[in-house]
Amino acid sequence: MPVQYRGVIEEHLAVRSHAGLFDVSHMGEIEIRGPDALALCQKVTANDVSRIKVSQAQYNLLLNEDGGTVDDLLVYRLEADHFLLCVNAATTEKDTRWLMDHAEGKVEIRECSDDYVQLALQGPLAQQILQRVTSMHLEEMKPFRFSFGDVSSIRCLVSRTGYTGEDGFELYCDPAQGEKLWNALLEAGSDLGLQPIGLGARDTLRLERAFPLYGHELDDHTTPLEAGLEWVTKFSKGPFLGREALLRQRQEGVRRKLVGLELLEPGIARGGYPIYMQGHKIGEVTSGTMSPSLRKPVALGYVSRKEAVEGDTVEIECRGRKVRGRIISLPFYHR
Repeated sequence: MPVQYRGVIEEHLAVRSHAGLFDVSHMGEIEIRGPDALALCQKVTANDVSRIKVSQAQYNLLLNEDGGTVDDLLVYRLEADHFLLCVNAATTEKDTRWLMDHAEGKVEIRECSDDYVQLALQGPLAQQILQRVTSMHLEEMKPFRFSFGDVSSIRCLVSRTGYTGEDGFELYCDPAQGEKLWNALLEAGSDLGLQPIGLGARDTLRLERAFPLYGHELDDHTTPLEAGLEWVTKFSKGPFLGREALLRQRQEGVRRKLVGLELLEPGIARGGYPIYMQGHKIGEVTSGTMSPSLRKPVALGYVSRKEAVEGDTVEIECRGRKVRGRIISLPFYHR
């Protein structure tokens, strides 16, 4: 996946206004199946996998014993005892080992990334474009639902999911058919402003919606409560890895919190830049950019809980120069 095709800003705005096509085949896939597949999913994740029915998908987190995040992922329920996990590329091997280390009973785990090409068609015109090359009833597919069907005569898993904050679909197919599918989709949307989109715009799009990126907002030492993902964490489902640590943290209160930042002076806040309030350091930036949609610099960062107050003014050290900023509500962008 290239960083850009025509330019990050042009590609970003194309997704917001029309549609964009991403080749995200670098993402990892892991299959879990067998009578004890659900039990394993419940044990190692924060969300309640038992709530999703066949043909539904769910955003979830793999956790460790301390409540830290091993990875964030999508869980697809293909059958009652058969799940497909879409995980981050850099963590695929780690996630597979983690699952195998905690598997019990009758369950089969298979890393199957080479079995899939994954394309993402995102934007307000995504449904109109995709409908031109499939007989599937896309208008009936709700968010976080999926179905199998033919797209330009290619068998695909079509999921109403994405990572941009816009409506859209993610399509999985046999790698031998990937180039054909890519070309068919681009041709179908050629008169509607569809553009191929690179890694740069993928990052600015997700950042505007405050979607976390593993290795930036999430890692093995960051809990979902700190990251604002308590809604993903279903304590009511019963025992799971990290549950007790997270219950203690919820009772005691988190020490730090992920916040949104708006720069009030020229500058771009990059990951790792320190955040100050009244001369003392209160946290650190995790991701930052010049928002193409909002036309202002924004960032995500962790700050100590006591200083995580919306409207408060902070300073961010950008290349040795302190730039004024303000803590604002998330997400930055609303569709």
